[in-house]
Amino acid sequence: MAEQISEMNSIIQLSSTFYVGIGIFGLILASIGLAGVTAYAVARRSKEIGIRMALGASPGQVLRLVMREGAALVAAGSVVGFAGSILIARALSSLTTQLADAFGASIGDPLLLAGAPLLLAGLAMLACYLPARKATEIDPLRALRQE
Repeated sequence: MAEQISEMNSIIQLSSTFYVGIGIFGLILASIGLAGVTAYAVARRSKEIGIRMALGASPGQVLRLVMREGAALVAAGSVVGFAGSILIARALSSLTTQLADAFGASIGDPLLLAGAPLLLAGLAMLACYLPARKATEIDPLRALRQE
């Protein structure tokens, strides 16, 4: 009986390792996508940012402008993702309860409920920071001459 339980636990641990890998890969893809969307928005608005800088906006103000837009996307995505995770957890409650029992964790673990969205939000804000930092280096004269 101990061997049967050990084999079952090893299969569950192997599958959870795959799930962690898929989750990390998804986290990286989401961050790259958000960085791309932010970089595209900065590129499209380079003339506007150049005008702002020509009229006296400091690099810090430009950085805050771009980061605020990224933060709005991250906040909206976090709220929708958190609501979706609660709905999916309730729909799959029997399966998640079995997995939680197997790993000695609870479904309402605060580390999972708060830590995962905070990790994603932090990484997403870092992904927004890189294009925002590049926006502070826009030359106003070059941006105004650009068509």
